[in-house]
Amino acid sequence: MEVQGLSFRYPGAEHDSLTGVGLTIERGDFIAVVGGNGSGKTTLCKTFNGLIPHFWSGTYSGSVRVFGQDTTTTNVASLSHQVGYVYQDFGNQLVRPTVYDEVSFGPVNFGLTDWRERSDEALDLLGIAALRDHYTWQLSGGQQHLVALASILAMRPGLVVVDEPVAELDPERAEEIYRRLTDINRRLGTTVVVIEHHAEFVARYCKSVLLMAEGAPVWHLPVEEALSRSGELAAHGIPAPQVVRLARAVEPEGPVPLTVEQAVRWLDERGLHPAPAEILPGPAAVTVAPAAGTGPPALPSSPNVVASLRGVRHGYRNVHGGLTPVLRDVDLELREGERVALVGGNGAGKSTLLRLLTGLKVPRSGTVEVTDTNTRSVRPATLAEHVSYLYQRPEQMFLADSVRADIAMFPAGRGRPDTDALVDDILQRIRLTALADRDGRTLSGGQQRRATLGIGLAMTPALLLLDEPTSSLDVATRDDVIAMLDALADRIRCVVVATHDMHLVAEWATRVVALGDGRVLSDCDPAEFFADQDLLNRVRVVPPQITVLGTALGMVPPPLTVDECVRRLPAAVKEARS
Repeated sequence: MEVQGLSFRYPGAEHDSLTGVGLTIERGDFIAVVGGNGSGKTTLCKTFNGLIPHFWSGTYSGSVRVFGQDTTTTNVASLSHQVGYVYQDFGNQLVRPTVYDEVSFGPVNFGLTDWRERSDEALDLLGIAALRDHYTWQLSGGQQHLVALASILAMRPGLVVVDEPVAELDPERAEEIYRRLTDINRRLGTTVVVIEHHAEFVARYCKSVLLMAEGAPVWHLPVEEALSRSGELAAHGIPAPQVVRLARAVEPEGPVPLTVEQAVRWLDERGLHPAPAEILPGPAAVTVAPAAGTGPPALPSSPNVVASLRGVRHGYRNVHGGLTPVLRDVDLELREGERVALVGGNGAGKSTLLRLLTGLKVPRSGTVEVTDTNTRSVRPATLAEHVSYLYQRPEQMFLADSVRADIAMFPAGRGRPDTDALVDDILQRIRLTALADRDGRTLSGGQQRRATLGIGLAMTPALLLLDEPTSSLDVATRDDVIAMLDALADRIRCVVVATHDMHLVAEWATRVVALGDGRVLSDCDPAEFFADQDLLNRVRVVPPQITVLGTALGMVPPPLTVDECVRRLPAAVKEARS
């Protein structure tokens, strides 16, 4: 890949999205493109397969050459033999009814005689062969993501671009995606480009890092050198891996570990181990309180129930008329003041449970009540006065022609006299004032997430339900989301987040409800949840890096934040920090 003097501006935009980009990507590289939301990452990658300038119009200058082909003179169909792209809105690239139809679509339409072999290989490569006869619209978001990637791999391209590869995958499946990408990179020599916000994945799997800011590369460096620049990455919304931050808390200069295994050796070389008093007996032992300013504050349990599910069973009819169960005999109470993280593997029923709480769906058996109202007895529009649900796919939330109008729609429709002031305040909180008059569908993925959060906050509900709210967000914006939820705690009685983001679970949640096999497998606080390895395996969860490190060091319960882990190391660490 050779990019020279590349600039691009979308129609109607005041500034270039790409400015004078110069870049070379060597064959066989595994490169992470990082940077804050709106830095130009996705726009740059859309020039690799010719979508820009062939399908996305705008002001374009410069050149992009892929395997020697000029993308401005080579059409997208021809480039697709060499460049595969899994988009951030991957659901829109699924065009066939069944999984196998989808995966074989490219090879069949290009008349490749070995299309069956290619399709089977791609399904096996991603471990989804069992889904081959499933209909794509019946799959969870994470499963659809895997199918989109498999359909690309079936073409055996020389370059694969994956925009946010782990955005809607459970942590175990996310690890598997990266292992599979690493395998094709090493075994087949496929060049891999990922747009990523998670520094831990970058540290473990990537070979080089491209930092983007304001539409141009800041630098392109080998991964070890890139991640050692922790301060610079943090300034661009990409905090270094947690073990790097731990090392920098101990030693401000010098080499740093990038993985848990390296961190264990690094600490051992310095004689730093948790003090015996910090190794407490049993996984449910007394929890070590987090340091000031780290993790969620301990909230008193409230007797006030905001919502409840009693004996809830629910499932979906398949095209053959059979019922596929999703939830089985679920009993759950959500109380005032709680920050609930709903976790579980893809297809565990998290999104279904949230939709039942909105009244958009009613259970096949059992009862769901929100603020003492049975969801069977009222219309969803009435229930919306008390509960707000933010969809997993942000583009589904945009109905008007501007972000401002979308945020104002609910309070204006209810005749709130302070609508204008409320909207202005929310736009400022989500840092979208400058884009308030843009159509939400034209924003970047991260900006769309923030806009949908604004729509939900404008409803000022008693119960706020968020489906993967931090997916595709840079860490700075994720922290902003958490801060906004904290600031609105006096107006929102309970927040439930369905998420695969274990950093969010560790740092924000006061309660973790784990779903599996259609049932509630566990209901506890984050420290107890992350201490139960059997449970983590069952619900396909990989803890935050600092929690894995704490477990490897023998800390029980494991730490939830970097500051907590540092605090529980010997006094020598504190002396080094001072």
